Amino acid sequence: MNDGSAVDAGNPYSAGSDRLEVQGITVHFGGLLALDDVSLTAGSRQVTGIIGPNGAGKTTLLNVLCGFVRPAAGVVSFGGQELRRIRPHHLAKMGIARTLQGIGLFSGLSVIENVMIGATSLAKAGFWSGLLGLPRSDADEQRLRDHSQQALELVGIGDYADAMPDTLAHGQRKRVALARALAARPRLLLLDEPASGLAESELAELGDLITSLAQQCTVVVIEHRMDLMMSVCEQIFVLDFGKVIASGTPEQVQANPAVTAAYLGTDVTQAPSEFGSLASTDANEAAPGSGRGASW
Repeated sequence: MNDGSAVDAGNPYSAGSDRLEVQGITVHFGGLLALDDVSLTAGSRQVTGIIGPNGAGKTTLLNVLCGFVRPAAGVVSFGGQELRRIRPHHLAKMGIARTLQGIGLFSGLSVIENVMIGATSLAKAGFWSGLLGLPRSDADEQRLRDHSQQALELVGIGDYADAMPDTLAHGQRKRVALARALAARPRLLLLDEPASGLAESELAELGDLITSLAQQCTVVVIEHRMDLMMSVCEQIFVLDFGKVIASGTPEQVQANPAVTAAYLGTDVTQAPSEFGSLASTDANEAAPGSGRGASW
């Protein structure tokens, strides 16, 4: 999938490894300090997780990476190049794709047409060829359709290409949204709560899919389902009140008393066992004795 065609040959972001570096990112919303000197690194072709209680700043950080939020300070680099003045509509050309917490499919378009929207950055025919219906435009559309079909096959729903989104189950629609992101052939894939709304029985298959995607691009995941994160991430960064309070392998994070304290909202003396027992707690279920709730 990731053959380098997602980025134009002359694009300065196309060079270098697919390593994401975030240094000293600070974001203010009025008098609220949403992110406080946040630094982290997502290794090339690895799955990196970002976890933390509600309000910790996870989605704000993702919005910084996508250009929706301008930081007051800090630098974001990808592939060895500093990303200056990121614009959301330039993400695909930069080799970056993101899924949303919501699914965001167009109900009036078929599944494959929804996915083709994600592949528009790969189009070659141009506006006038499409407007005039020239043969080059027809060939380009077929190429994008074939490419989108491959993305659907990759996420396991190739047989539903001609279906309408409203006829699919929630888990299948989530896969369509993921296929749409993959259609841009990203070098960096940002997943915002990919497991939201999925049944427990669907998590293992999603985990296998996320792991396989890391063979083709760098993956950064924000997720509440701790059992999923512990199984797919090679490294995890923990945010609390806009600061990175811990980082390391899943085992190191799970054994960190500061993480358990943030999760429960109180000091915990037996951090590894307490945190481990809550690793599969549902995002909407409050933990006993929690000051901030167990929703991650």
